[in-house]
Amino acid sequence: MKLKSMMALGLMLSQSALASEKPLFKIGVQTAGTLDWELSVLPKSDDFEVQIQTIATAEAAKIALQSGAVDMIVSDWLWVSQARQTGADFTLYPYSTASGALVVRADSPIQSVADLAGKRLGIVGGELDKNWLLLQAVAQKEAIDLNTKTEKTFGAPPLISEQLKNQRVDAVLTYWHFAAQLQAQGYKQLLDGKALQEKVGIQEMVPTLGYVFKESWGNAHKTALTAFFKATTQAKNSLCSDDALWGKTTAKMPFAPSVLRERYCEGRVSTWTMTNQHAAQELYHALYQLSPKIGAKPELSQGTFWTAE
Repeated sequence: MKLKSMMALGLMLSQSALASEKPLFKIGVQTAGTLDWELSVLPKSDDFEVQIQTIATAEAAKIALQSGAVDMIVSDWLWVSQARQTGADFTLYPYSTASGALVVRADSPIQSVADLAGKRLGIVGGELDKNWLLLQAVAQKEAIDLNTKTEKTFGAPPLISEQLKNQRVDAVLTYWHFAAQLQAQGYKQLLDGKALQEKVGIQEMVPTLGYVFKESWGNAHKTALTAFFKATTQAKNSLCSDDALWGKTTAKMPFAPSVLRERYCEGRVSTWTMTNQHAAQELYHALYQLSPKIGAKPELSQGTFWTAE
């Protein structure tokens, strides 16, 4: 009886340990990204654990997710829709509305998108980058084809910033945090992604980036994943309200100007409803009309956006 009791107790303890084991989320974090900030101040949780895996580039992050090396990355919904059209089951939950921006020198004669005609333009990303497609769509409304009317240079954010500083390009279309750092150094931001969206008729908030993961994986971890998203919101709010925490978190950066924090905090997702998702569909359709290469269909793939409900 004593042996049986000990065995039963051991079984109960084993089952209890398994029941209390928290899911481990392996998250790919880019070295030049902002996700690392909030993950470093993420509140402790009984529902999940986070393991950060540093990744060099956006493309490397996508490869890591596709191979299963990580469970989650931050990317854009345009790529998620493209992936779903080829059979992948990736889905997205909004991370930030902060987006790219068009930046010029403070004394630049460029005052509008129309003024880019005949100028040298540095572009972060590739030919199908959402910000680049948006800028072209805005220019098209003024009967300007930026593909033929500008001298284009594509490259990584640090390279494109240096091109502007060395006057090898006249304007740059870059990621928001690089735009904020340029602005802090005296450069002028003409338009951000939100303004570009509005110029093509999209008034509702559309997230620029989101947490991307396999839909099947997300559905299997709904409770833990929902708790994680709530914790990341809390972490963002803490960074935006606590000066000391912000300073400590960004201490490793060469400099973290106030405009960088301002843009980061402006990017918090305050609402995420079907109205916002419909706006994303409208934006996708506008981009598809400009460049059908962004997908096999004129509509966003069903399931592009994840919900725990």
